[in-house]
Amino acid sequence: MTRRHRARLLRADTGAATAEYAVVSVAAAGLGGLLIKLLTSDWFSEILRRIFEAIITLFLNAIGLG
Repeated sequence: MTRRHRARLLRADTGAATAEYAVVSVAAAGLGGLLIKLLTSDWFSEILRRIFEAIITLFLNAIGLG
């Protein structure tokens, strides 16, 4: 394999990294949108409220204030 042939093969792959970054960026944006939708929903707020109430109740009972 000549030096010129090797250089051509290396250059043929230069756009792949850019395409991979684009795919990852789009996936991250989609996941971010999904998380925003989930975190601002009433359903999720209720679940978080119940979890924190349970944790606080367990803690207060553990230290004898419950």
